[in-house]
Amino acid sequence: MIALFACLLLLLIGLYAVVTKRNIIRIIIGFSLVEYAVNLFFALVGFKHNGIPPIITHLGQSRSNFVDPVPQALVLTAIVIGLATTALMLALAMRIYEKYRTFDITEIRRLKG
Repeated sequence: MIALFACLLLLLIGLYAVVTKRNIIRIIIGFSLVEYAVNLFFALVGFKHNGIPPIITHLGQSRSNFVDPVPQALVLTAIVIGLATTALMLALAMRIYEKYRTFDITEIRRLKG
């Protein structure tokens, strides 16, 4: 329950940063926080207290307490995709800074127009 609250808190902080901040770097950090919140939620969905790995070593082994490996695979894939999108956003932010010499969105809009 506490972990789900932490997940929700991370999501809300990230959304706040994306919606209210004017600095591109802070917006990218907000997107990263949202990504971490979603990854944490997926990991929590697959968690089972006193669960065992989903590897059958004995034929008579009980299958009721296996941990579901699909959320773990989804989180690993999401981490790789998140790293790529964060790298792309940072590369675009660097290009914008080289052109306008600022990370402020309102200043960039003013200089662009």
